[in-house]
Amino acid sequence: MFKLQSGDNCLAAAAMTGSYLPATTDSITLASKAEDPFEAISILHKILENPSSSPDAIRIKEQAITILSDLFTQHNMAEDLHALLSQLRPFFAVIPKAKTAKIVRGIIDSVSKIPGTSDVQIALCKELVLWARVEKRALLRQRVETRLAALLVETKEYSEALALLTNLIKEVKGVDDKRLLVEILLLESKLHYLLKDRHRARTALTAAKKAANAVYMQPTQQGTIDLHSGILFAEDKEYTTAYSYFFEAFEVLRDYKYQLETDPTIYNHLSSRYEALVELNLCRDIEPFSRVEISHIAGLIDLPVDFVEKKLAQMILDRKFAGILDQGAGHIIIFDEPKEDALLPAALKTISSIGKVVDSLFVKSSKIVH
Repeated sequence: MFKLQSGDNCLAAAAMTGSYLPATTDSITLASKAEDPFEAISILHKILENPSSSPDAIRIKEQAITILSDLFTQHNMAEDLHALLSQLRPFFAVIPKAKTAKIVRGIIDSVSKIPGTSDVQIALCKELVLWARVEKRALLRQRVETRLAALLVETKEYSEALALLTNLIKEVKGVDDKRLLVEILLLESKLHYLLKDRHRARTALTAAKKAANAVYMQPTQQGTIDLHSGILFAEDKEYTTAYSYFFEAFEVLRDYKYQLETDPTIYNHLSSRYEALVELNLCRDIEPFSRVEISHIAGLIDLPVDFVEKKLAQMILDRKFAGILDQGAGHIIIFDEPKEDALLPAALKTISSIGKVVDSLFVKSSKIVH
């Protein structure tokens, strides 16, 4: 079961019984030597069951919590992480509130690393909010509610998220926690953006920037603000300004490439710009020809023939230029742009006016008959 040394025998015997273990470095060592992770989990739980609240015992228990969280995360044991927080409530009563907040955030972060646990995270946050409210731990509750709001946005529960954020903003403004306020306002801006309300999204972002200017922000936090600013400017097609914000974000976000690849808004804008550039180059390349091989055009812009053929077909359907594809020969035939007949719109307008006159006369005649 374990790789034991001679001095470990007593501890090992205690670990195999239902009694708690001493909150000491030797107990932590015993857990680290366990060959089976579930044996290690059992040992760590028994360390946490020790009733001692001495400074040394508290320090050892904090180590046990960290190791337990890591083990649960490695083995995708989200429900066990949830249960761990419930088990730790008596421990939270004897440690400083700042340490409690750190442990709570750490366990929530651990759950978030396990795929497909959004529902567990939401349930966990709601449970913690209720507990913090009863225990009158306002700061912890506000931070957990902020995390909850982010999860609700992620799961598209927009109405519930907006109601929660609205209350949080009023409350946090009252306690003057600028860093938390920035986080909440930035989340509100992202939510309004998802709801297609760009005016409110910009208003919330402006408020977040104002609050950020009043306090030191970590570079990564500032990078997140710049990234979202770039998204909003890109949405308004102000690409030069958007680029400057994206560049600022690039300076501080190490995972910028990942952000570009995974953020749907940024990806859509980049894809749109790429499509526009491809179409522009294709129009320039086919302009000198009345008939040309598609493979030749594909070679000019160094793109696969199949892709270019499909793109040209789509451009013809979208009336980006006049032409047809001769797929048998692998050619594209380009026509001169047809000249607009100025007579046709005028004729249609006249017919429409005559129709209105006839309708009016019909109504008058029906009144006379009656």
